[in-house]
Amino acid sequence: VFALMIMALVLVFVAQPVKVEGTSMLPRLHDGERIFVNKLIYYGLPELERGDIVVFWFPNDPTKSYIKRVIGLPGETVQLRAGRIFVNGKELQEPYLEHSLNVAAADEPPTYVKPHYYFVMGDNRDNSSDSRTWGLVPEKYIYGKALFRYWPLSQASVIRHETDYPGIPANRVERYDESEQ
Repeated sequence: VFALMIMALVLVFVAQPVKVEGTSMLPRLHDGERIFVNKLIYYGLPELERGDIVVFWFPNDPTKSYIKRVIGLPGETVQLRAGRIFVNGKELQEPYLEHSLNVAAADEPPTYVKPHYYFVMGDNRDNSSDSRTWGLVPEKYIYGKALFRYWPLSQASVIRHETDYPGIPANRVERYDESEQ
């Protein structure tokens, strides 16, 4: 009974199983896979970083959950030029992308990431509904960070941070005045 109570507390407050639905995160996450997410991220433990894969309530319909990668942090400007991502004018190196899934060479106007919001994108950019389409994700809507793939068993693995993004800080940078809050 005690073990079940501890397990229930962990599932309610620390980790939550999530089923991946769709192909927007290919090649890293596949449709039907099951992962655990760190729910403490909702409380800022640890702080979100660029490159983290997060689960959040869809801003246009909070009854739905989405899973995407954090690209832009609060206070930054994100722009898509010729299919490449630029953060504050510096190109973001993304070795986790599969080039065959990202052939559209689209251009988008710059997007300023407001305080307490994030710019997110799927890794399968040609088949992803993300911040390019529906806008920024409020910080309060992000309820989990991908931790561990547990199904299928043959693919069980830790979901780790995959790159350091040379020349671009990975951590949240407070670039706004406290008066803007």
